[in-house]
Amino acid sequence: MALLTLAEGKAQLDYDGDANDAEIQAYIDALTPVIELHTGPVENRTVTETVTGRGPLLALTQVPVVSVTSVTPQLSSGLAVNVSDVVLDPDAGVIRRLDGASWSGGPWTAVYVAGRGGVPPTINLAARMLLQHLWRTQYGAARGAGGADDFNVNEPVIGYGYAIPNRVLHLLEAFKTPPGFA
Repeated sequence: MALLTLAEGKAQLDYDGDANDAEIQAYIDALTPVIELHTGPVENRTVTETVTGRGPLLALTQVPVVSVTSVTPQLSSGLAVNVSDVVLDPDAGVIRRLDGASWSGGPWTAVYVAGRGGVPPTINLAARMLLQHLWRTQYGAARGAGGADDFNVNEPVIGYGYAIPNRVLHLLEAFKTPPGFA
């Protein structure tokens, strides 16, 4: 699952040829970390991390979470927890035991899939618009990127300059990562 396919990117750039496919793909590949800086993981990926429980909750750091694969203690004194015995809040990335027990015997190694299970259309649109904007920085509006209004941004976001147009940031706002998460 990719934020944007090469075919979608070329359609956004109104580009039919194959001569720049490798370069366009490089731009597309560079979009993911920029978008995910604001949204948290979009593309699904397996994460393995060490976490410490606080009472009945175990907090994962990369949200949203699609699924939990395993939760095992790092110390030999603890017992592995069956994932069918926990409930996950995917947006908060919090795991709670169904029996209400605390997460003792840790620290714990959690293996899970972070991401969104699919790319929401709004994030896909934001990625298309960001690709178009970045492509224009090299080729300008005249070479298969549509009109010039995105290139001539006159309201830069402090700290980002013209790298991320306001319209892209506005589209990503609804998917913003909660405070305290990376």
